[in-house]
Amino acid sequence: MSDALAALRERLAETSDLHRAAAVLEWDQETHMPPGAAEARAHQIGTLRRFAHERFTAPEVADWLDALDGTFDDRPEEDGDRALVRVTRRDHARATRLPGAWVTAFAEATSRAREAWKAAREADDFAAFAPHLRRVVELNTEKAERLMPLVAEVHGPGYAPSPADARYDALLDEFEAGATTASVSAAFDQLRAGLVPLVAEVMARTPPDDAFLHGPFPEGAQWAFGLEVAGAFGYDLNCGRQDRSAHPFSTALAITDVRITTRLDPHFFPTAFFGTLHETGHALYEQGVSPALDRTPLADGASLGLHESQSRLWENLVGRNQAFWAHWMPRARAVFPDALGSVDAEVMYRAVNVVRPSLIRVEADELTYHLHVLLRFEIEHALLAGSLDVADVPEAWNEAMRRYLGVVPPTNADGCLQDIHWSLGALGYFPTYTLGTLMSVQLMEAARRDVPGLDDALAAGIYAPLLGWLREKVHRYGRSLATPEILRRATGQTLDAGPWLAYARAKYGEE
Repeated sequence: MSDALAALRERLAETSDLHRAAAVLEWDQETHMPPGAAEARAHQIGTLRRFAHERFTAPEVADWLDALDGTFDDRPEEDGDRALVRVTRRDHARATRLPGAWVTAFAEATSRAREAWKAAREADDFAAFAPHLRRVVELNTEKAERLMPLVAEVHGPGYAPSPADARYDALLDEFEAGATTASVSAAFDQLRAGLVPLVAEVMARTPPDDAFLHGPFPEGAQWAFGLEVAGAFGYDLNCGRQDRSAHPFSTALAITDVRITTRLDPHFFPTAFFGTLHETGHALYEQGVSPALDRTPLADGASLGLHESQSRLWENLVGRNQAFWAHWMPRARAVFPDALGSVDAEVMYRAVNVVRPSLIRVEADELTYHLHVLLRFEIEHALLAGSLDVADVPEAWNEAMRRYLGVVPPTNADGCLQDIHWSLGALGYFPTYTLGTLMSVQLMEAARRDVPGLDDALAAGIYAPLLGWLREKVHRYGRSLATPEILRRATGQTLDAGPWLAYARAKYGEE
């Protein structure tokens, strides 16, 4: 047993290193790589991903897992060895259904698609991106078809989705294990029932003044102020850094190397600031994973939904809170005297919480944000079902925007080209933003229950008590526990839209 475990750990460390090395190349591609290097970079990433896949799916890995089967069942579920075998078996079962040629093709196609997306977005040229998106959809469809039997086996004999739902389930399961199209749709239905009338109620009022948010905000000052707040939250810049990219993201190259990016707009304060807070939430999660899990499949977030709960918690429940601006407004006025010199904390709080249909998801308010997610969920599902052709995505997008938000993007750059996710190959990802937002409120309520004086600490700009609670209840586990179990232990609840709706009603339901 010890020989099998030692051999497995050694192999997993090796494959982790290969994946992290590929991630370094991907980070560089988004931040510093010259455009002319795109094709060479696609091959480099494809080679590393293929090597990692081949080493992970080699026959001896299955032998080691078989030798370890049941060995640690008498230990707690989160025990490192027991969790390692359980999670590795799941990952191995999925990986062995994907041939090495597919892995290489997917890595190369998405590397090319990223560069094509950046150029297409800049030029507002969907036609230039469409062939790359078509290839991404084809490869994801093949992936879904290969994984569908495995997902059906996990769910058992009562699982009987439509063919279209089965495809989407197979991809969604990678980001949110156990979630299905049906369960996501049910959560959206519960959310929509409470959200739509609340949005209508808020929209009927005269909105607060937020004209001053359009600047001027010097880019250097934005950069420094965002990092100052990120550092106050607990982001360790000795083990991280921030760079610029076309779309904000975070990436973990090790527990001791977690990087974030943002994008700057000198004419709109929320773009960079809340982007930095959002990605900081992701980075705090990755920096908080137990060091004992490094170089294993456990050194990652339990799911994308739980990951998004962290980014949305710090971005919204902390960063858009009234007490936050009461504390930080003197500093903000000093940093941005021209734009904010005469703005008080209450006015700033109301401005950054204006509810208004908008074009860009990452700049949307807390209420209409979910409508952006819902339309992406519908379009992804239709692409995989074959009921929507790639060429028709702009029209479908604009119609959904009109239906859900009452606005139509004037350009595809502000519409279906605004997000990077499809160029990354991440179909099935978008629902996790809403699932994570729902979890964020459940977690914050539990933190308030467990940590005496938490709100007083936050009002004073002291974030260590909240971060410490999240480290203990969420971060340290990595993937050692599944998201539903982490949520249950931390909150005593299962995923529920009710707490978020109550929070939204309390915050936005009164004048």
